Amino acid sequence: MADKELGLNDYISILRRRWPLILTLGILGSVCGYMVSRYLPKRYTSQTLVLVQQPTVPVDYVRPVVSQDITQRMAAMQQQILSRTRLQPIIQQFGLYQKDAARVPEDQLVENLRKAITVSPVLNMAGTGGGLPGFTVSVTLDDPHLAQQICSSITSMFMEKNLQLRQEQAEDTTQFLGKQLEQAKTNLDEQDSKLADFERRYMGSLPDEQQTNFNILVGLTSQLEGTRSALDRAQQDKAYYESVLSQQLTATQANPGGALPDPTMEQRLAALEQSLQVLRSKYTDSYPDVAKIKNDIAVLKETMAHSEKPNTTPPDNSEKAVEPPQVRQLREQIRLLDEAVKRQELQQKQMQDKIDVYEGRLQAVPAIEQEYKELTRDYQTALDFYNDLLRKRTQSVMATDLERRQQGEQFLVLDPANLPERPSYPNKRLFAFGGFAGGLSLGVAIAALFEFRDSSSVRSELDVESSTRLPVLATIPLLTAKASTAKGGFVELRPSAQRRA
Repeated sequence: MADKELGLNDYISILRRRWPLILTLGILGSVCGYMVSRYLPKRYTSQTLVLVQQPTVPVDYVRPVVSQDITQRMAAMQQQILSRTRLQPIIQQFGLYQKDAARVPEDQLVENLRKAITVSPVLNMAGTGGGLPGFTVSVTLDDPHLAQQICSSITSMFMEKNLQLRQEQAEDTTQFLGKQLEQAKTNLDEQDSKLADFERRYMGSLPDEQQTNFNILVGLTSQLEGTRSALDRAQQDKAYYESVLSQQLTATQANPGGALPDPTMEQRLAALEQSLQVLRSKYTDSYPDVAKIKNDIAVLKETMAHSEKPNTTPPDNSEKAVEPPQVRQLREQIRLLDEAVKRQELQQKQMQDKIDVYEGRLQAVPAIEQEYKELTRDYQTALDFYNDLLRKRTQSVMATDLERRQQGEQFLVLDPANLPERPSYPNKRLFAFGGFAGGLSLGVAIAALFEFRDSSSVRSELDVESSTRLPVLATIPLLTAKASTAKGGFVELRPSAQRRA
């Protein structure tokens, strides 16, 4: 075998020759494996199934605060529960490994218990997606009752730890959002105070009031034009009456005892009536200019009536006795016109001051608007941030209350820890199958060793050439005798195989 290349037919021939040896070793191995499994120490496995129950309140109404994936949370909980501080009290509580406690370090005992505990996730069904639907907790020990008790204890620790972690995280989130909300409220109050102080300082000059200021300015400008027109008319009337008074005084000095004609009064009356008609075509009788002209017409008519009566009053040495009534009327009219002029001038000054104020406000709008936008933007940002934190804090408070009521995501024990009736180790069938496989492997190895050490057997042309180092010249078939059933009764020789020599 060492000097030639084997083919499939050669392996089949070897298997046909050596199958009793291989099968015998396989059967012996199976028996040995089964016998070994009977004497190995038995171990029992208790298992429980835990499902992840979704919150009772839909997520659309109350959003959970715990956003960590269930798989990551399970990994963290597994590390905490299977830690030395958690497993050591269990060993002491249930009296585990009492035989090994004196000669084995405590850390090794904890490690042995950790290896005996298995936490396996439950896989999702194909195409369902979503998170982890559940997990199984398995505990393997040599005592079935201890395995069941420890499995129940580990499961309870997972459930309590899950509730504790979710509640602590929800409460921590609520407290954090509460502190952030207080800071946001303080910042919002500061921005509100700045904005209110700014509005007080620039009241009337704010960008929102620009159109109002412009409309007021237009109205004041129109009123100023009307006041100027009224002032001009009052000044003209005053100058006219002063001229008439001067003429009357000259006539009085020339004719102290007679009536003083006033030929210009009729012209003045006609002019005033014409002006009254023009104003009435535009304004009502309550308009100041219309009322003033009506008053002037009444005074002028009264003056003309007095001037037509003969002067029977004896002359007096005093100035009032000498002056005729029309002169006194003119003086009174001039006084009234003088007061009207002063009043119009004061009104004009007040309107001009107001116009200057509103023009200053309109000119200051661009600079004020820039600062106002910055304050408004900062205030709006602080307000949005505060409202967002307030909404989140409200949701966190509801989620925390949900966790306290244990209505959030929690673990539900679907199958409690069972009491194993049969040992999970050793598996006799598995050991028997393993022994059989090992015996077959050993038989194949021994058969190969025998074939490798067999150098005397010649079974094929290659064996002849390999052993003699000579070429094969011819082959002779192997002839076997077979009785024929023909009537002649002769014997037929047929080649059944060929032998090469």
